Amino acid sequence: MGSLLSQFAPRCFKDSFTKDDTIDEEEEEEEEDYDEDEDEDDSQVKEENGVLVLNDDNFDTFVADRDTVLLEFYAPWCGHCKQFAPVYEKIAKTLQENDPPIPVAKIDATAASALASRYDVGGYPTIKILKKGQVVDYDGSRTENDIVAKVKEISQPNWTPPPEMTLVLTKDNFDEVVNDADIILVEFYAPWCGHCKKLAPEYEKAAKELSKRSPPIPLAKVDAIAETDLAKRFDVTGYPTLKIFRKGKAFDYSGPREKYGIVDYMIEQSEPPSKEILGVKQVQEFLKDGSDVIIIGIFKDADDQGYQLYQDIANNMREDYKFHHTFNNEVAKFLKVSFGKLVVMQPEKFHSKYERKINVLDIQESTDGAAIKDHLVKHAVPLVGHRTISNDAKRYAKRPLVVVYYTVDFSFDYRVATQYWRNKVLEVAKDFPEYTFAIADEDDYSSEVKDLGLSDSGEDINVAILAEGGKKYAMEPEEFDSDMLRDFVLSFKKGKLKAIVKSQPVPKNNKGPITIVVGKTFDSIVMDPKSDVLIEFYAPWCGHCKQLEPVYTELGKKYKHQKNLVIAKMDATANDVTNDHYKVDGFPTIYFAPSTDKNNPIKFENEQRDLEHLSAFVEEHSTKLSRTKEEL
Repeated sequence: MGSLLSQFAPRCFKDSFTKDDTIDEEEEEEEEDYDEDEDEDDSQVKEENGVLVLNDDNFDTFVADRDTVLLEFYAPWCGHCKQFAPVYEKIAKTLQENDPPIPVAKIDATAASALASRYDVGGYPTIKILKKGQVVDYDGSRTENDIVAKVKEISQPNWTPPPEMTLVLTKDNFDEVVNDADIILVEFYAPWCGHCKKLAPEYEKAAKELSKRSPPIPLAKVDAIAETDLAKRFDVTGYPTLKIFRKGKAFDYSGPREKYGIVDYMIEQSEPPSKEILGVKQVQEFLKDGSDVIIIGIFKDADDQGYQLYQDIANNMREDYKFHHTFNNEVAKFLKVSFGKLVVMQPEKFHSKYERKINVLDIQESTDGAAIKDHLVKHAVPLVGHRTISNDAKRYAKRPLVVVYYTVDFSFDYRVATQYWRNKVLEVAKDFPEYTFAIADEDDYSSEVKDLGLSDSGEDINVAILAEGGKKYAMEPEEFDSDMLRDFVLSFKKGKLKAIVKSQPVPKNNKGPITIVVGKTFDSIVMDPKSDVLIEFYAPWCGHCKQLEPVYTELGKKYKHQKNLVIAKMDATANDVTNDHYKVDGFPTIYFAPSTDKNNPIKFENEQRDLEHLSAFVEEHSTKLSRTKEEL
C-alpha cells in the first residue's frame, strides 16, 4: 500500500518533509499507534487491492495536475460491479507498471453523490478517463485488454480528443444545413441545463454512430440561449428540445435519449413513413391476419395532389400508426374506391354488423391535415377491440374504458369462444358510443385484475371501467351476460358506482415532518385547494429514494411550521395515484401541486435532489408560503 500511494500521493503529502527532516523509528511507531486510534479521515486516499478509493472529500485534491486517471463509479449492491471488480484490480496492477504509472481509482457513487452528479453517472459501473482534468467517457467492452489499451492511448502526450461529430448550428448556417438534409436531428439546448449536460455525451456518441451509415444521418445542436430567434421560430420553450427536420420541415422527436435508443430511433425515422402496397394479396393478408388498424392511401402516382400531404401526416403520426399507400389500380378496385382516397379499416376478426367495414376520406392538396388526423383517430379502434400490453398506450389511453377480462385467444382452436363473448360485449358497446370498449386477456393483465380485487372472483369473465382521474370500478363477480354489462355501464354513467382504490391503511399518526399519503387520502391531501403540496412518489426498494430520504426529511422539518404547505410522500407501488395528471414513470418522482391549479402539477426535473435545490423549487412555485422576519 505504501509504495502505491507514494507514487500517486497528492502534492501536499509528498512535500510534507524536506530532506533535512528526520523522524526516529520510535516516534514513527508512536505516530502509527495514534493514527490507528483516531477517527478515519475521508480526505486520506486509501487503497483496496491496488485500486485507489476516492470520495467527495479527496477527489479534487487527488486528480489535480494529474495527466491521466482511470475512474470507476460503482454501487456496493451492483452485481455487474462485483463481477467487474477482479478485472478492475488486474487493470490497476497493469497500469501501475506503466511508465509512468497511471492511477486507477474507484468511487462509491451512492456515497459520493456530488461526484456522481458532476460526472452524470446514470448506471453502474460507469467508467471514465480523466485527461488533464477533462473527462473522456469510456463506452467500450469491460475487458482488461480493451480498457488498458484505451487508457494508454489517451495517456500519450500528443493525444487530443477526436473532433465532435455533432454539428453546431447558428442563424448563419441553420437554414442552409437543415434545408439541404433529407433528415437531420437538431437539439435546442441551454448551456446551464442539467438535462442537456446529461444528454450531451449520449448525443455525441449517437452522432458518431450515425455518421458511419451510408448515407449518414447528421445530428446537430443549437444554443437556444444565444440563438433566441431560432428558438422562438421553432417554439422552443424547454430544454433540451429535439426536433427532426426533413428538407427543412420540422417534426417533433419523442424517442429515447441515450445512444442506442437515439440511433435505432433515427434509423427507423430515416425510412419512408409509408410502405407501398404492390398488389391485392397484401391487402387480403392484412384483413385476414392483421391485429391493428389498416391505413392505406390510394393515389394515381407520386405526383398526385394529396400524396405529399399524406406523407407529411404519416411522418407526424408514424409512431402511432403503420401507414401504407398504393398506386395500384387493382387495389383501388378491390377496395371499391377511386384514387385520392384515404382508407381506414379493421382486420376481419374485428368486423361487426354495427360498424362500417371501410371508412373513406377524400385527400386533395387542399385537404386540412387536421381532418386527416381526426379521421385516423376516430376509426383507429373497432367498436370492441383487443387491448394488449403492446397497444395499450397508443390505442386505449382514452377514458372511460370498459374492459372485459377473460381468456382472449384468436388462434384457430379458440377463436369461436373468444368471438362469442366479444359479441356479447358488442351488443352493449353499440349503445354507448361515448365510451371505449375492449376485451383483454386476463393473464396479460393479471396485476390489473388483482388491483381490481377480481383475481379470486371465481368467474371466467370479469369487467371493469377505467375512468378519468385514475379511478377504477369493478363489476360484482357474477355470471356474465349482456344485460349485466349494460346495467353496470348504466350505473357508472349515472354515478352510482363506488371507485376501487388500492391503498395502504390510513396512518393513525401523521404529524411528522413528512405527511404520509396513501391511495385513500390522495384526493383529500394532495388535491386540497387550501394547501400547496410537494409530493414524492417512491418505491421501498429504490436506491435513489433511500438516498433522498434524509434530505427529504430535512426539507419537511424546514417547512413544518408553514400552515398551508405540505411536504408529503407516497409509496407508489402500494397505492393508487388517483389523478392522471400525476404520472409516475420512475422513482423517485416529485411534483409540486399548487393550491391554485391542482390538475397541472409542476414536476421537479433537477437531478440535484439536495436541500438547497428542493427548497428553491418549493419557494419558486409556492402560492401559500409565508416568511418570518428572521427569514426575510
